[in-house]
Amino acid sequence: MPGGRLTQQERQQIASGLADGLAYAEIARRLDRPTSTITREVMRNGGPTTYRADLAHRATERRAHRRRQPAPGGPDAPPQAHGRDPEAVRAYEEVFTTVLIQSGTPKMMARVLACLCISDTGSHTASELVQRLQVSPASISKAVAFLEGQGLIRRERDERRRERYVVDDDVWYQSMMASVRGTVEVAETARQGVGILVPGTPAATRLENIARFLDFVSESLARAADQAREVLHTKPGPTPSDVAARP
Repeated sequence: MPGGRLTQQERQQIASGLADGLAYAEIARRLDRPTSTITREVMRNGGPTTYRADLAHRATERRAHRRRQPAPGGPDAPPQAHGRDPEAVRAYEEVFTTVLIQSGTPKMMARVLACLCISDTGSHTASELVQRLQVSPASISKAVAFLEGQGLIRRERDERRRERYVVDDDVWYQSMMASVRGTVEVAETARQGVGILVPGTPAATRLENIARFLDFVSESLARAADQAREVLHTKPGPTPSDVAARP
């Protein structure tokens, strides 16, 4: 199996495979590469719908150049715990960020959220985020305000009274419930329009159908989120064999 970085020719084959609707596994098989290599390559360079071989190749060369050129006076890269491969962690963070962007999260907000999610502590101060992501404090402040408004992070004070931004195991539950609240508000606004546009007219009927649809979706999402949270946060109880084995 070939090793090393992908060549420009391989990237062109990846682009052709994506255009033909091939799965990552099939593209990887044709190139004799691991599927994870193809997945990482595509997701860090725009995703399957916008991947371009020439742009991906130039972006990879720029990243390699930056890694070879240490920033003068800049902070050293933080050491990785648990024997993690720093390059693999960096690549995974880029993939995670790209997926968040493709799901609709603005770029800087996605970078901050990914950075928090892959941290063992699940939290960073503003200065730590500025240092790690090499962006301005204003960019971090704007991203944090957005993520907090979406229910994706929360603020807390540490023992040194510094404000920390935290993502925890409830992050997707809180985000889902924030989405539900937004959907309920849209449904209620649509319902208000029914009376204004006169019930029975085409516009009023359309708004009524929107409200009914969103009511159903919001109720279903809230119910599913509550059930999933309860299952995932409940520790498994003793099995019958465990009970029988007790003295």
